Amino acid sequence: MSELVPGGNVPLPDGPLTVRVPGPFDLSALVTGDGGRVCGDGDFVFYNQPAAPGAVLRGHTLTVDPPRLRAGATRVAVVLSPADPTVPLGRLPVPTLFVTDAHGRHLARFTPPRPGQETVLLLAELYRRGAGWRVRALGQGYADGLAGLARDFGVDVLDDGTPSTPSPPVPTGPPNSARAAAPPGPPSAPDPLGLLPLVNSARARAGSPPVVLDARLTDAARQHARAMAATGRLGVEGGDGVAVHQRVTAAGFAYLTIGEHLVSGPRTPAEFVDHCLRNHGLRRTLHDPAFTHAGLARADAARSGGTFWTALWATPLTPAGLARATADVIDLTNHARTRAGLPPLAQDPALTRAAQAHSDDMLARDFYSHTAPDGSRPWDRAAAAGSTRRSIGENIACGQRSPTEVVTGWMNSPGHRANILKPDFTHIGIGFAGGGRSGTYWTQLFGG
Repeated sequence: MSELVPGGNVPLPDGPLTVRVPGPFDLSALVTGDGGRVCGDGDFVFYNQPAAPGAVLRGHTLTVDPPRLRAGATRVAVVLSPADPTVPLGRLPVPTLFVTDAHGRHLARFTPPRPGQETVLLLAELYRRGAGWRVRALGQGYADGLAGLARDFGVDVLDDGTPSTPSPPVPTGPPNSARAAAPPGPPSAPDPLGLLPLVNSARARAGSPPVVLDARLTDAARQHARAMAATGRLGVEGGDGVAVHQRVTAAGFAYLTIGEHLVSGPRTPAEFVDHCLRNHGLRRTLHDPAFTHAGLARADAARSGGTFWTALWATPLTPAGLARATADVIDLTNHARTRAGLPPLAQDPALTRAAQAHSDDMLARDFYSHTAPDGSRPWDRAAAAGSTRRSIGENIACGQRSPTEVVTGWMNSPGHRANILKPDFTHIGIGFAGGGRSGTYWTQLFGG
């Protein structure tokens, strides 16, 4: 796999390609000709229009099949913006772009320099060179947001900075403008089962706030319930080999914490809720006040006639939430050091970038190791992120649902505990990514 720098490019094989950028971002694409200008609404692939000829967007993944692009298309610009349009990119984890082929083989990776106040990032472009295609890393930010990007792609901009619609019509900008026109809050979901009133009534009795149904979580729950029903077996992974957490992120829901109920047997919504309330572990999740969103679905097994339920409970990933979670991990780590008579660790920006990149990488490339598939080790990643610390240590964990759970697990493991209590370490960085087969990926990177 090639590690790209701004301006760097590598050839791409024939066949469909996928571009993935995990994290709290919106991905979109602009299809252009050699002149780099759009020629119609069909050239714009984004949250509210996720498909065009030869290009399909699903959550954090863009699939491009160059031979199927519209006639005259020679470039596909990959555009990144915050999922929350009010937050500048500089307050989010540094994004990392991964390019893979149709067989899942990793071809290229690009991590741009940390953005500042930019709200839109022209991250990369796929372009035709002769008979083949290549990918070029860009990392060009727009502090003036949509208007700046629109100018570069041939959209007329009015004096007040609002993109206008020339003839032929062109898109008015990437996801931020689309989200601004939509109702605020998450996409809502219908409740044909009538589960939500039962759930929120149970939560109210426990003193927990209500949850709202989210269309993305509901879609993921429905897919997983059907996958379990098809094999007649409960499991975090369905018979298709896809984990429930992978379905959540593929549906476009980035989460900070998640819980799930995978249940068979109850025939009605009331029986399902009653079953959850009678089981200590399920009841604790249903009552958990941290959850704000839910997805609820059931599917009937054709062979056995059984009923399979999937309930997903989640807290969306936000910059503030991620900052609180990483700060909690550092506080808990420093509390352990203080009890051992050691000085606290200071948060280090370079170590934080490297730790976040490793958590994102483990999620995106579906591995769990201190050594990445490209052979890089913790000290390599720290140096690549700009760290000059002479000694480096790393703790990783997967599956834990909270800062308390992950730090407790590390402290109960002799090797991880030794890193936390190493006197030579003076600085720390924390990374977190939600999704993948394990549900969560944590990285704790130390430097001294």
